[in-house]
Amino acid sequence: MSTDLETIEGTETRELVHFVTQQTRFALLNNILQHPEQLPSMYELEELNPSVSEATVYKHVQKLIDAGIVEEVALADDRRRQGYPWKFYGLTEEGRAFLESHNLLAAEETLQRIYETISDKPEKMVKYENAPRPES
Repeated sequence: MSTDLETIEGTETRELVHFVTQQTRFALLNNILQHPEQLPSMYELEELNPSVSEATVYKHVQKLIDAGIVEEVALADDRRRQGYPWKFYGLTEEGRAFLESHNLLAAEETLQRIYETISDKPEKMVKYENAPRPES
């Protein structure tokens, strides 16, 4: 999947840092980083952000995709299972490099440990966490 980071390089780095650290977008990036496979489904992102509407979560994920920071990754047709998600969201290589170069990945391990302690996940979320994921 091609990214748009090449077109964003003309934009001030400061503006891109501001873009990714906007509250909702930064929360979504943290959700991706803390996920056990770093590929949550849209449902998982929505569940992790209960104070944000589903439409807002979708809109901000799309903005991150458009910026080349996040990519949508689809499960191959032959691996899809009924009742499970088949679209997932993860950092692009360029997105990870950008976040790392601006020290925005420093809490990655801590986020993963915190995620492991969440004990009141809805049954559907636990099911979705265990869904087949695309190969890295």
